[in-house]
Amino acid sequence: MKTTTRNFLLMSMMAAAISCNSVQRPSSGSFEDYPVYEGDWEEMTYSPAATRFLLWAPSAQEVRVMLYEDGLGGSAYQMIPMTAGQSGTWTANVEGDLKGKFYAFNVKINEVWQGDTPGIWAKAVGVNGNRGAVISMDETNPEGWDKDVRPELESFSDIVLYEMHHRDFSTDETAHFTYPGKFLAMTEEGRTTAAGSKLGIDHLKELGVTHVHLLPSFDFSSVDETKLDEPQYNWGYDPKNYNVPDGSYATDPYRPEVRIREFKQMVQAFHRAGIRVVMDVVYNHTAVTKGSNFERTVPGYFYRQNEKGEFANASACGNETASERAMMRRFMVESVCYWAKEYHVDGFRFDLMGIHDLETMNAIRKALDQIDPSIYMYGEGWAAAAPQLPAERLAMKNNTYKMPGVAAFSDEFRDSLRGPFGNDKLGAFIIGRPHHEAGIRFGIVGGIAHPQVNDDSLHRVPKIWANQPTQFISYASCHDDLCLADRLKATLPGASVQEISALQKLTETAILTSQGVPFIFAGDEVLRDKQGVANSYKSPDSINTIRWSQKETHRDVFDYVSGLIAMRKAHPAFHMGNADLIREHLEFLEVPMTTNVVAFRLKGKPCGDSWLNTIVVLNARTEPVKVDIPEGKYWMAARDGRIDLIMGLGTFTGNQLTVAPRSAMILHQ
Repeated sequence: MKTTTRNFLLMSMMAAAISCNSVQRPSSGSFEDYPVYEGDWEEMTYSPAATRFLLWAPSAQEVRVMLYEDGLGGSAYQMIPMTAGQSGTWTANVEGDLKGKFYAFNVKINEVWQGDTPGIWAKAVGVNGNRGAVISMDETNPEGWDKDVRPELESFSDIVLYEMHHRDFSTDETAHFTYPGKFLAMTEEGRTTAAGSKLGIDHLKELGVTHVHLLPSFDFSSVDETKLDEPQYNWGYDPKNYNVPDGSYATDPYRPEVRIREFKQMVQAFHRAGIRVVMDVVYNHTAVTKGSNFERTVPGYFYRQNEKGEFANASACGNETASERAMMRRFMVESVCYWAKEYHVDGFRFDLMGIHDLETMNAIRKALDQIDPSIYMYGEGWAAAAPQLPAERLAMKNNTYKMPGVAAFSDEFRDSLRGPFGNDKLGAFIIGRPHHEAGIRFGIVGGIAHPQVNDDSLHRVPKIWANQPTQFISYASCHDDLCLADRLKATLPGASVQEISALQKLTETAILTSQGVPFIFAGDEVLRDKQGVANSYKSPDSINTIRWSQKETHRDVFDYVSGLIAMRKAHPAFHMGNADLIREHLEFLEVPMTTNVVAFRLKGKPCGDSWLNTIVVLNARTEPVKVDIPEGKYWMAARDGRIDLIMGLGTFTGNQLTVAPRSAMILHQ
């Protein structure tokens, strides 16, 4: 995924000879002075009568379109010179029906042909994505696609996110999916384990999540689509073609329309199941710099350079894109909107969002609002290194309050629960390490300003950064580190399965009673493990695959997590979605002289909840703890690692609870 940065000889480009039909580079040499194209940015527009090609390449001397019979191999059967047009564009029209053919652009700069590229806007490609494909997009729609609708969502506060990788979820050999590791695996219904436990999309319906977050599903570089019979695995954070699904998840990567149709079938199946779809998008860097589609089209423009003139590298993958430049910003906005409209995608998670500038992120939010304001946006509010823009301009976590309608992951809540990133053996609140209560309280309120958060001068979180709880992602694990069970094993060597199960349940209770938006890593609900491998981005299926027999082995964990989700969905007090309401109704109860216990009450019936004065106690200690509560008679919904929303788990009358070790208690009047 990493590439070596190289010197970018900006001045040599300025001095290059320009042919008579080229668009001359601005004399100032500033990328900001490049012409901005405002017409329809469609690089290939097909009709049976003719196909129109357009490429924005303002620094080019010449541009050609090369036509091919196949998506891989062979020589071009026709080469068409393009004509310089307005605002840095080049165009060509080819008469006749080109459907089924393939194309590539070649741009000449400084007397050097840059090499074939499908352009930056290819929406259909051949195998391995090296050539664009001429197809009719209307013919890629599955039956009933025009009637596909997003499942109802009243508020972002109603969301429960579930992050999954296509292969992890469906390649367990004992699960017997017809299409293991493919988009179509998520369309398969009626799959069960040998013991009868639901799998696939039925598992997700049973669990109760509202949104599936798919790891990168656009066309990425690391998997060779011509060798899918050989073991290959990657998370996909190495973008190649941003606007077309990856062929490795399709049943036939050689036929361009197949990956498109099957992605749509997957989305359609999720929607029919009442589940929305989030795409993990990686606009912050490309897999390679030299040789990328961006660099072969307009060298230097789409990437930032440092003060030495070298490609900057805030992504730690060899480059960082320049979202602040007009055409890169336009590309990001229109690309996201394309997935929302063409593929009916319901949300977007931005990798290393802190590399992007605030103006671009707000522009994307505005554009999505015009399509459907219920489309969710969130991302990693950090970068791998300092980007080449001032901190106040970046979409970093601490600037989230400047991005209404955009959320960020809370590493403070994560680290307060399970311990810091980068030190797997150092635990935190969940394993009984003291002085992390402030971070837990911060997470419970959803990262907003609250009078009982940061009221301790000794133990505080660094910054309150969310205006609303819907801007705050509550999580303890994700793909990018140890899964939760592995982390608990690392911090508590020798812990029994029963201990790990109890701590997993306690962690999920904190996440799913948080006023932020809860996020679950696929398989955590069945005590999934990755054999202790944290950065498993290219590890084999033997490491990454979810072993679904664990759903029977750890059925108590699954039932507990699904019970928490059902409770959250049924009781709006747990997801009020408004900072003022949280400050009014959520109060933390005092637990004198006791560490590793957090207790809170949801006063009254917030948002018309049917429960009155709900109390949650999180006890991470290895002994029982007594907690003073307001006098009254209470009905117990969860205790001792069990949850029952129908019959309940007994009643309690009095003003002092005793909560079992390493467990949560949830009760209400």
